[in-house]
Amino acid sequence: MIRSFAFTTQGRLHTADVDLFLMPSLLADTNLFLWVNLENATPEESQHILSDVFHFHTLSIEDCLRVSRSPKVNVYDPKEQDQFAPYLFVVIHAVDYSRKDGLFATSELNFFLGKNFLVTCHVAPLGFVDETMVRCTSGGIPLGRAPDRVAHALLDALVDHYKPALDELGITIAELEEEVLQRPEDDFLERILKVKKEVLHLRQILSPQRDVLGRFARGDFRQVRPHLIPYFRSVYDGLLHITDRAQMYGDSLSNLFQIYLNLSANRTSEVVKLLTVITVVTMPVMVVGTWYGMNFEGMPELSWEWSYRVVVALTTLCTGLTYLYFKRKGWL
Repeated sequence: MIRSFAFTTQGRLHTADVDLFLMPSLLADTNLFLWVNLENATPEESQHILSDVFHFHTLSIEDCLRVSRSPKVNVYDPKEQDQFAPYLFVVIHAVDYSRKDGLFATSELNFFLGKNFLVTCHVAPLGFVDETMVRCTSGGIPLGRAPDRVAHALLDALVDHYKPALDELGITIAELEEEVLQRPEDDFLERILKVKKEVLHLRQILSPQRDVLGRFARGDFRQVRPHLIPYFRSVYDGLLHITDRAQMYGDSLSNLFQIYLNLSANRTSEVVKLLTVITVVTMPVMVVGTWYGMNFEGMPELSWEWSYRVVVALTTLCTGLTYLYFKRKGWL
């Protein structure tokens, strides 16, 4: 699906759903800003927009049409033989977390940012992109005055979209912390490792994404006007906060894993301790039973009238004294 909008420099909507043959004319008009959004477009449609209309560099088109595992930003300045205007190519990722599956789902957003154009490209539907379109076309805040403003709105919404996912992750970790103090189920360790793996996956996404937004916050690109740099710096600070939360969740899971192992070791020690106490308490019975179980003919105790009663009493007394000793020591 291809959606396109042309805005005036005052942020008013000039044209929506621009015909493809009109796009070059609108790009040539310096008083207009053109935003084209490609959502799950066919390869032919994407190739036509990116190559035939905007004449982007071949490398950036290839990066846009294939899945990129790592966020990045590249600056493209035209050479003598190039037809495109200077632009930034940015790969960034949105995330979503499902408590049912316990997995982070990533959605890639590519965009080309120029002086008077913005081209966004993504396969999966992205709610924050649709929300930004509504904000630009609703006639309220003149957000569509320039492409760097819309790019900031997209990045800001993308970072805000991390927060619900982290909140869901925090609830999952809190439930695991509560469960570990009770009697955890057999698959508890597997669930801890699964969530820990997803947190590591999230941190691997955030680390390069932080570098990308850091370059915007430092004002490294001339496609972003100086008075908007503080706004990008605010987005960068928000991502730093999210990175800190991800680090904190990773530490919490490591501690939870260690607590589970310690509790498991303690439960094993309690079982071994109980078996040891039972063995020691029943030792008088086993010693006497083993001794007199030999039934040698020359044992004088066997022919004594009170021998059976004395042995039973002595065995009971020794067992009782051993039990009382362990009871007094607090081992039972």
